[in-house]
Amino acid sequence: MANMLSPFTALCSVGFFARLSYALARTPVLPLFALYLGAGPEAIGFAVGISTVTGIFFKLPAGALSDVIGRNRTMLLGLLFFAFMPFTYLLVKDYNLLILIRFLHGLATAIYGPVAMAVVADIAGRNKGEMLSWFSSVTIIGNLLGAPLGGLILHRGPGTASPSIIDFRYAYVASGIAGIISLFLALVVLRGDKSAENGTGLKESFLRFMSGIREVISDKRIAITSAMEGLQNMTVGALEAFLPIYAVTVAGLNEFQAGILWGVQVVTTILSKPIMGKTSDKHGRKALITIGLIICAVSFGMIPVFKGFYLLMLMAAFFGFGEALVTSSGAAFVADLCKEKHFGTAMGTFGTIFDIGHATGPILAGFLLARHSYLYSFWLMAAAILVAIPVFIMTVHIKGGEFSGS
Repeated sequence: MANMLSPFTALCSVGFFARLSYALARTPVLPLFALYLGAGPEAIGFAVGISTVTGIFFKLPAGALSDVIGRNRTMLLGLLFFAFMPFTYLLVKDYNLLILIRFLHGLATAIYGPVAMAVVADIAGRNKGEMLSWFSSVTIIGNLLGAPLGGLILHRGPGTASPSIIDFRYAYVASGIAGIISLFLALVVLRGDKSAENGTGLKESFLRFMSGIREVISDKRIAITSAMEGLQNMTVGALEAFLPIYAVTVAGLNEFQAGILWGVQVVTTILSKPIMGKTSDKHGRKALITIGLIICAVSFGMIPVFKGFYLLMLMAAFFGFGEALVTSSGAAFVADLCKEKHFGTAMGTFGTIFDIGHATGPILAGFLLARHSYLYSFWLMAAAILVAIPVFIMTVHIKGGEFSGS
């Protein structure tokens, strides 16, 4: 038990500071920074979504690569981007450079994310839902702290001017410091790497790399379940980009309150995921995913109905609970379906589809908001989730207590 707990605890500590770093650079700092640079709704959505586009291209190769060269080596590569990319924001003076830096910063989560999940799947055994949920909950505490902390750094007090370029630079320096701490901890605590294949030639390694990818992407159950989480994550991406903008420009809240709204969503997810993960291990994944999708769609659609801080907090909390229901089961189910040697590839495939949704969310929301109201735009995206739910129910069936393709 001690041998299992030690690497798991180490992984959580590294993940905490990595996610804190990324959250400080993202919500609400990034959309407000894009707004400061003069970006409109479509451009703001693109700025938030572009780093997730990176994951679409690199998560699957990174996960598959970790199956061949080892998890720790691949994770350390990702952590280098967490540590050093935030400081490049200090050079930003126009929107175009911001986009380039956001794309490169996306390599941090693209490389680190699926590999870290694969490590947890390696050590979890039959308790994948519970342990993946615990890992996710512990590490996204960094997201919980990063959002309001970033808002606090930008907030200059009542009656003062909007954030200045200096305020944004302070936020990105704080992001870089958290990333360096994460990298330092990884170098200290992540020792040994049993996942690497020693003595494997280049040709054999490449064949294993391609074999893992073919095996995983040919399973339609993985694709369907990943697509459901991708749709849910579409609304997450939209909220990351435009909840701060809506809160500040429409609801009349300040930057710190905008960060608090995102923090409420995250803390609800953190508290709910381990319980829901354990429930999914015992009773199956499908019902939790379905209920979670409904909750996310309804709460997302209700956000533009309200302008009061406490009502928006309530909707954010409901959304966080729905997200916990979906995400506590999705990754665990994907891991259940895969051979152990391909966990990295499976998590990379899952992460790629997940990121397609995450990248689509802010870009689609920006496109809609440039032409329509918040109410119409959010309701249209919520409707897309509700329409997809029957497809999921009819396509993925349960046999023997677990998922099976139809």
